[in-house]
Amino acid sequence: MLHAERLLILDFGSQYTQLIARKVRELGVYAEIHPFNISQEQIHAIAPKGIILSGGPSSVYGENAPIPHIDVFAQGVPVLGICYGLQLVAHQLGGEVNKAAKREFGRARLVVDHGDDLLKGISTESQMWMSHGDSLTQLPTGFEVIAHTENAPICAIRNVERRIWGVQFHPEVHHSTEGKTVLSNFVYDLCGCVGGWNAASFIDATIAEIRAQVGSAGVICALSGGVDSTVAAVLIHKAIGDQLHCIHVDSGLMRAGESEHIEQMFREHFSMSIEVVNARDHFMTALHGVSDPERKRKIIGKAFIDVFDRAAEKFSDAQFLAQGTLYPDVIESVSVKGPSVTIKTHHNVGGLPEDMKFKLIEPFRELFKDEVRAVGRALGIPDWFIERHPFPGPGLAIRVLGEITEERLNILRKADTIYLEEIRKAGLYNEIWQAFAVLLPVQSVGVMGDERTYENTCALRAVTSVDGMTADWYHMPYDVLATMSNRIINEVRGINRVCYDISSKPPATIEWE
Repeated sequence: MLHAERLLILDFGSQYTQLIARKVRELGVYAEIHPFNISQEQIHAIAPKGIILSGGPSSVYGENAPIPHIDVFAQGVPVLGICYGLQLVAHQLGGEVNKAAKREFGRARLVVDHGDDLLKGISTESQMWMSHGDSLTQLPTGFEVIAHTENAPICAIRNVERRIWGVQFHPEVHHSTEGKTVLSNFVYDLCGCVGGWNAASFIDATIAEIRAQVGSAGVICALSGGVDSTVAAVLIHKAIGDQLHCIHVDSGLMRAGESEHIEQMFREHFSMSIEVVNARDHFMTALHGVSDPERKRKIIGKAFIDVFDRAAEKFSDAQFLAQGTLYPDVIESVSVKGPSVTIKTHHNVGGLPEDMKFKLIEPFRELFKDEVRAVGRALGIPDWFIERHPFPGPGLAIRVLGEITEERLNILRKADTIYLEEIRKAGLYNEIWQAFAVLLPVQSVGVMGDERTYENTCALRAVTSVDGMTADWYHMPYDVLATMSNRIINEVRGINRVCYDISSKPPATIEWE
C-alpha cells in the first residue's frame, strides 16, 4: 500500500521491536519493520521520513553482531537509536561501547540534562525502562549527552547537525511513563511528519487500491469466520460488491457448530452471499498419519487451495484470492540471516503453492490485530463479533497435538466448548486475548468410579496481549479453573487430566503448534 509518509524501523532482534511500530502508528504515522540488513534500493523505495534502530540482544563488538550493510546515517533523514541502536550509533561513528559496570534491567530514574528537541516535555526526572548489559563509555565526536541515570552517565545523546539521536532506555515499553512523548517528539518535531494515518484513512485508501487492482474481475474470499477474514470480506465487499465470492471451507477442523454459525451470520447479519464447501473427507485423508506441525500446516494450506480451485470453477470471473494475513504473520514467517528467524510457518503465509492460479489480495498484511479490529468497528461490524478471540486457519489440527483422528477432534471440541462456556459465565472473555483447549498426545493413569483409567491429558491456554506479538499467561481464578477441570473430566469421555499453561510469549508461542 502507498503511504503519504512512513517511518522505517530496522530490527536488530529486540523483543520490543513490534512495540515501536505500534506506538508510532498510535501517534498517527505509519511505521514498518525491516531486517537490519536492508538494501539501499529498499530504503529508496520506502522513502522514509525517519529511521529508528531497534534494540537487540547482541553486543556491537561481538563477532556476529548485526550491522547494517548500508550507511544508515547517510540517508538524509533523522535517525533514532534505541538501546542496541544507541550503541550502534556510537560504535559506527567513533564512540566506545563496553560491558556496563552494572547492568540495568527494569525501571530506572532518567535525569534530563537538556529538555528540548527529543526530550521536550519530559519531566526533569522520569521513569524509563532499561534492558542492557553494555553501556556507551565515550561519545562520538560532535555528540552531547542529553540525559543520564545513576548507572548510565551517557543515557541519551544527540548530534543536532547530523540529525542523529540515541537513547539507552526503551521509550516503546509501557513502563516508560513518558516514552510515548519521546517517540512523538522524534516523529513530529524531528522528522516533520504530519500524521493522519488511522482506521478511516486506511479504509478509504484500501478501497481505492482494491478497486484499481481488481478492476472487473472476481475475488474469492477465504472466509474462515474469524475476525480477520470477516473484516477483510466486509471491506472488500464495500469496495467491489457482488464481485466478491465468499467461500467457507468446512475442513472438519472447526470448533463445534462453527461452520453452521458462520453461514447463518453472513447471510442474515451481513446480507452477503456465501458458499459453504464440505471438504471434511478431503482434509482428513490428506492429514492421515501426519504428526509434524509444519507438515500439518503445509498440507492444510495446499488442501485449502485444492478445494478453492474446484469451488472457484463456478465463478468464471475469479482471478483473486483474498486472505486476512496480518503483519505479525508476515514478520514471524520471514527468515533472514540475523535476529529474525522462522518460528513457525503461519497459516496465512506458508503452505500456498507457487503455481496457485489466483493472485493474492491481503488488505491487512500491514496491520496488527487491534488495528484490524479498529477497521472492523469503523465498517460497522458489531463489537460482540469484533472482540472474538483469534482462531487459527489450520483450526483444531494444531490443537490436537500428534496425529489427527475424528475421535481426537471430537474429544477436543467438547473440552474446548466447556472451557469457553465457563470463561463467558465468569465474565472473563473480554479480559482474555485468546483462550483454547489443547489435546496432548499424552495419556496418564486416573481413577473414575473406583476403576483405573488410562486416558488423555487436556491443556488449557489463555493469554493476555495487545497484538499477539508478545503475550502473558492469563491469571485464571482458581475457583474458575476448578469448575473447568471438573466439568471437562466429568463430561468428556477420553480425558482424565487437565493442566493449565502458564507460559508467556516469548519464550513460548501462543499456539502450541
